[in-house]
Amino acid sequence: MSALPGDNGLAEGRWLWRRLYVFANSALAWLVLDGVIAAAPAAAGPGLARDLMGLLGLLGVLYLVAPTAQQLLAGLPGLRSGHGERP
Repeated sequence: MSALPGDNGLAEGRWLWRRLYVFANSALAWLVLDGVIAAAPAAAGPGLARDLMGLLGLLGVLYLVAPTAQQLLAGLPGLRSGHGERP
């Protein structure tokens, strides 16, 4: 599969199954969220909205700052050899 525009050369951007997995889980999450909102009483609306906005913010931060799987795997040999130890 050829590289897609904007994937910065990372292999994860080219994985079709990863994109399909994220799409399917996102659709499932929206369906669950729709059910939770429909079942919640009207008085719980402001608290539910605040909590959902906090969750969205947390997921956004994790998406932006969390390392990719390739970066995690690249750091593992350094941990095994003792380069990651604190003095």
